[in-house]
Amino acid sequence: MRSVTRAPHPALAPFVAALGYGGGEFPHDREVRVPTGCLQLVVNLHEDRLRWYDGPGYRTGHHTTGAALCGATSGPVGIDTADQRRVLWVAFRPGGGYPFFAPPAAELTGPVVPLDALWGAGAGNLRERLLAAPSPAAALAVAEEVLLARATRPLDPDPGLAAALAALDRGVPVGRVADTVGASHRTLTRRFAARVGPGPKRYARIRRLQRVLDRLPPGPAVDWPAVDWAAVAAEHGYFDQAHLINEFRAMTGTTPAAYLPRAPGERNHLPLS
Repeated sequence: MRSVTRAPHPALAPFVAALGYGGGEFPHDREVRVPTGCLQLVVNLHEDRLRWYDGPGYRTGHHTTGAALCGATSGPVGIDTADQRRVLWVAFRPGGGYPFFAPPAAELTGPVVPLDALWGAGAGNLRERLLAAPSPAAALAVAEEVLLARATRPLDPDPGLAAALAALDRGVPVGRVADTVGASHRTLTRRFAARVGPGPKRYARIRRLQRVLDRLPPGPAVDWPAVDWAAVAAEHGYFDQAHLINEFRAMTGTTPAAYLPRAPGERNHLPLS
């Protein structure tokens, strides 16, 4: 199936990074989703079900209906590639789900939150409208229309929060970020709880991992040139190489040496089998 990814409607752009429609079949049955610090709306259009896995070896299964919000988790989650055969997704920016979902973001950090628990019957109506859409472009337009209609808060970005998020993405220490945006640590933490989900320190850890993943060469680790992990650790503010490896394992479920994404441009999806 041809996949389509595009930027959102201008009114949604401060809150939504991208929308996509497509899918396909993969040679592996399950994979690990690595945390990004962001929410993602997912609608399975192949069947009315979404599955995820946790526990040792990701063997404990859970499922819900086919429309759900993937939370801003701080650890890896097992997902089923069957749920990606035909799917529509909306990737929110950090803190971008705030206008569209009533609970504070700190309550939306579970691996998968059924959309009907948040929108009631509107979740089922969304999936039905997407199934009836005559083309991927039309389905993406439906998703945008629904988001614009579901906004219960003004579509006005929070400049202070945006500045804090950008600084943390660059690796600025949390204490300095609070000073830069003119907020106490407690106030900044409350704003993160309302809009982002993970607190500032946890969000900073997640984004630090993402910077490390961005730095890694594509392809299997055995094909990489020698990586100086001690230098990588120092560059990104880890205490030492052991600290980097422990954080890497906690958030991806694997070690840097064994890390292998399903494709070079999809560093947050790691095949399990």
